[in-house]
Amino acid sequence: MSFPKLGQDDRLPLYQRLRDEMMNKIANREWLPGEPIPTEAELTKLYGVAVGTIRKAVDTLVSDGLLQRSQGRGTFVRRPNFDASFFRFFRQVSSSGAQQVPEGRVIARELVIPDAAVQQALQLPAGAQAIRLERLRLIDGRTVFWEEIWLAEARFARLMEIELSAFGNLLYPFYEELCSQQIASAQETLSIATADGPTAAHLGIEEGKPVAVIERVALGYDRQPIEYRLSRGAADTFRYQIDIS
Repeated sequence: MSFPKLGQDDRLPLYQRLRDEMMNKIANREWLPGEPIPTEAELTKLYGVAVGTIRKAVDTLVSDGLLQRSQGRGTFVRRPNFDASFFRFFRQVSSSGAQQVPEGRVIARELVIPDAAVQQALQLPAGAQAIRLERLRLIDGRTVFWEEIWLAEARFARLMEIELSAFGNLLYPFYEELCSQQIASAQETLSIATADGPTAAHLGIEEGKPVAVIERVALGYDRQPIEYRLSRGAADTFRYQIDIS
């Protein structure tokens, strides 16, 4: 019986080569977010390795946040909740006092050669173009965040062909549906700045007032950067909380 070849670098442990093979299946959409992966028995039969090797590879992907175990149901490709970062850092509530995920509304789009910071974040070659989106996040019609979002034009060219009103309220499922680009994880950095003219105008605050800024680099299942985003919100709604034990 022949088995699929794992990575050819024999210097790597077998479980790590298996992990890379499984990660490729996720990146290539053979295993889709929210769906179960094959069982341990099926993976053992497929790759011809011991069940202990299978478990170690799966454990690594669970630790990396790519897979999620569900008791009694199996192991699934994880679809992370990226809006959780806003709840972690900001007190945003509706007029009724309930905490809610802000509505998203894309208000502008352009194709540009980005500055060095964006180019580096997206790992773009010199001179490559990027799509820049401006997006508002609203609660009860009130802007609570102003976002600038950059995407590699090579991956997201179809986004230049649609009406702004066609953008979904949640962008990551929209990226997946329209451009086959899946977001697996993100790296976020939080800082405090002062509102310049555009920020103040969008947030309805005075220029020079403090704002909290969340800088996010969103990664695909292949660990390559897909999106670079700056989200700005008024600092008086910002909070920092951490549990220490």
